[in-house]
Amino acid sequence: MTISNLREFSQQLEPVQLEEYKRDLRMGFKSIVEDSPYNLDLLVVHDYYSEGLTIFFKINDEKQSVVHIENLIRTLVPRLERWMFTKYPYFNHSFEIGYMFIEREHSTIQDALYTAQQQAVAMAEKRIQSRYIETLLKMRDIIQKQDISLLAQPIIDLSTNQIKAWEFLTRGPKDTAFESPLQLFSLARQSNLIYDLELLVLEKAFHLIHSVGCMDDVFLNFTPITLGNKRFIPGLEKLLTRYPDIEPRRMIFEVTERDSIEGLKFFHDNIKQLRQKGFRIAVDDTGAGYSSLHTISELLPDIIKIDRSVIQDIDTSKVKESMLKGLILIARETGSLVVAEGIEKEEEAEVLKRNQVDLAQGYFYARPGQLQKERVALV
Repeated sequence: MTISNLREFSQQLEPVQLEEYKRDLRMGFKSIVEDSPYNLDLLVVHDYYSEGLTIFFKINDEKQSVVHIENLIRTLVPRLERWMFTKYPYFNHSFEIGYMFIEREHSTIQDALYTAQQQAVAMAEKRIQSRYIETLLKMRDIIQKQDISLLAQPIIDLSTNQIKAWEFLTRGPKDTAFESPLQLFSLARQSNLIYDLELLVLEKAFHLIHSVGCMDDVFLNFTPITLGNKRFIPGLEKLLTRYPDIEPRRMIFEVTERDSIEGLKFFHDNIKQLRQKGFRIAVDDTGAGYSSLHTISELLPDIIKIDRSVIQDIDTSKVKESMLKGLILIARETGSLVVAEGIEKEEEAEVLKRNQVDLAQGYFYARPGQLQKERVALV
């Protein structure tokens, strides 16, 4: 049986650290097997033949079946993943298993061992490939059927306490695991379809604005991957042709700050073209992202959105209020408006007003919901 593979870890760890990880993996597996009904069947655990872990079990005639091995896998692997997580909590430990019975009818023992090991590795890798294909097909199906929806959360002008804009938030197929945006966009990243998904979100947004006659500003999140895609501007222009009533000046593209803009060849040119067309640019997640100040200095955004991590309990933290004042100062220098995200209580809102933050959003004002033709401004 082979547990595969360590390629991901080999890219994140130094050689000495990788050897330590492999040693812990061997120890973990031995410890788990010794504390299981399979302890008498274990022969050898080693990592000589592959980037994974190879385990030899003694299997008698009555146990020599796929059902027995699959039961063994279902029993031991979750325990191994939990055991490794206690040692390396900052990694996602998910192991793929392949197995093969050793037969020595027409070969030497050495040849039989090697052949069985190679076939087990091939099975493990096929499982990985099969899971990727399943992910890809699922994401393509969602995009092809346009099986997503948009909710809208109001953004409040703190000087008037009125709705100034809306942020559109994406949801996946209803009553599935992918209704959650975290799961949906994670699936899109895994299948390299993040651009296709985000362009679909843009199309849905234009359709929603058109259908309800929304005259307020609208914020939309986009990854730098999409904004830096060579196809983005032509795709946007097609949508503008299809929806001629869309006013670019009312659209704000939020650059999600949890990704780097480095190395994206067309990113800056696309941003320039967006501004020429009248669209505005915001930097999202400021205070919690990859490199906020660098991105702000590079883009000189029209709007800076301050992350919830800075706002949470700001009424009881002088340090967080100082951070807020620093970000406001940067925004004033770049001529940017400031939006505070994730306000959940009145005390937080009062700190924002005291520091003359321009706009705010969060559950304190309203939860995301359907955008209707008639809406009541919050007072």
